[in-house]
Amino acid sequence: MDTNRHELECAVESPLLYGPLVYDVVGCAFEVLGEIGHGLNEKTYENSMVVEFGLRGLIYDQQKEFDVRYKGVKVSKFIPDLLVDNTLIVDLKVIEKISDHEKGQMLNYLRICKLKVGVIFNFHRRKLEWQRLVL
Repeated sequence: MDTNRHELECAVESPLLYGPLVYDVVGCAFEVLGEIGHGLNEKTYENSMVVEFGLRGLIYDQQKEFDVRYKGVKVSKFIPDLLVDNTLIVDLKVIEKISDHEKGQMLNYLRICKLKVGVIFNFHRRKLEWQRLVL
């Protein structure tokens, strides 16, 4: 079984699942918002997060494809914005407010990818809005 560095750190240091990894990613989002501001398009934040991940040495995939299956048959693809350390889905938004709709989407994303934790970031306002969800 593959274990990643954040999984091991979480088991030892944090009662939150992938707490140190989430902390690192949230720090990246605050840095991005502070550097380029709020209200731009989502792709700008996605690409900026990739730069910040690289600067901090985080392992990530951008736009990695996952099969969506219905009763064992591939019916579509799901492509999350970012996947960090093969563990954490990062969904970037520029919307009025993170709602139950976005939270429900993230839970579906986690099911499709067979992962446990996701974070939604909303760069619409000067103050970063974010939600951590656990499946």
